[in-house]
This record gives sequence, C-alpha cells and structure tokens, in this order.
Amino acid sequence: MNVNIEESWKELLAPEFESEYFKQLTDFVRHEYSTQQIFPPGNLIFNAFNRTPVNRVKVVILGQDPYHDVNQAHGLCFSVNDGIKFPPSLQNIFKEIQSDIGTPIPQSGNLERWANQGVLLLNATLTVRAHNAGSHQGHGWEIFTDNVISRLSAVREGIVFMLWGSYAISKARLIDTTKHLVLTAVHPSPLSAYRGFFGCKHFSKANEYLRQHGETEIKW
Repeated sequence: MNVNIEESWKELLAPEFESEYFKQLTDFVRHEYSTQQIFPPGNLIFNAFNRTPVNRVKVVILGQDPYHDVNQAHGLCFSVNDGIKFPPSLQNIFKEIQSDIGTPIPQSGNLERWANQGVLLLNATLTVRAHNAGSHQGHGWEIFTDNVISRLSAVREGIVFMLWGSYAISKARLIDTTKHLVLTAVHPSPLSAYRGFFGCKHFSKANEYLRQHGETEIKW
C-alpha cells in the first residue's frame, strides 16, 4: 500500500502498510473522512512523521488522541495551531518547562518548533471524530503506533521517551531501556498534574541525557 509518509518512516514501517489490520484501518479512516467531520485534516495525519524523520528523532512524547475541537489538531500530540487557546494539558506542560528550565510561556501552542528539532510528537490514535473523544480508538491505530515505538526503539539508540499518565506509561514495555531513557510521570491534565507532573523536570533531564550522548539539546 502506498502511504504518503516521509521516506525513512515509509521504509521502517513498510511491513505495517502491507498488513491486513492496516488495510482495514485505512478503509475505516477513509469512510470516516467521507461521512463525518474528522480531525486532523487528512493531509496532516502523518504530520509528526513528516516533520521528524527516523534518524533525527531525539525525544518521543506520547499522547493518546488528537484534540477533537475545530482548528485544534494538526497531527502533533499536545500541539495546537497558531492562534488557538492552549488546552489545559498544554498549558501545564508550558508551566513545567518554565519552572524547570526558565523558558517563558510562549505566545503560540504550535509545537512544530519542537518537531523540527527532533521531538516526535506521537498520538497513539492518529484520527478522531469532531467533538467525540476516543471515537477512533480500537480500530488499528494503536497496533500501528505500538509498532512505531518498538521499531524505533530497535533501530535507534539514545532516544528520550516521555510517558505521561498510565496509558502512555503502559507503552514502556515496547522500549529497550538498555539503549534509551524512559521518563514517566502522571499526565499533565489539571486532574493529575499536581500529583507529580509539576516538578518532574523531564525537560532538563532530557537535555542532560542528550548532552551526555553528544546530541544538541532541545530548545523547549
């Protein structure tokens, strides 16, 4: 199956694109886009991959679902388009960065600037129906993104994986911790951020690890 995705990912994930589950997933997603309002726009489903090729990945941040309100989602987890009000979790991420390394809270919640530096902003499910959280879960995206994580873990080394909340932390089993750094904390949601996301210092820890491995730090 010819999937419109950056070449290094196309090569790494080729077995996925030929699998039966992915063909069924593609049929489901196409039908949804033709009959429902779906986010992100179809040309941005693989935005995270297109902005951060395999050999440039330094950090992986794992989200669960795309945002499901108009003009929010653009294919990067936790990120929103320019001019869109920060969702609460993103606001808390920026607060922790400010507390951790002193970077002022930015004007825009668009995290393309991170993706372009090597931060793979990966949602476990890559599409969602408008105003219907979790509506595309259980149709194959999770199989695909689990395999993204495990293949990336296998072919690369020295990546920082940030896993926030119990769902993301459950993916730690896919990562070879002898080759990579796994950082875990509660989710940055207002429901849990005060129970350990604030003060986790993941952003300074990630940069310290990258520095120790001869990589350029991320400008958070």
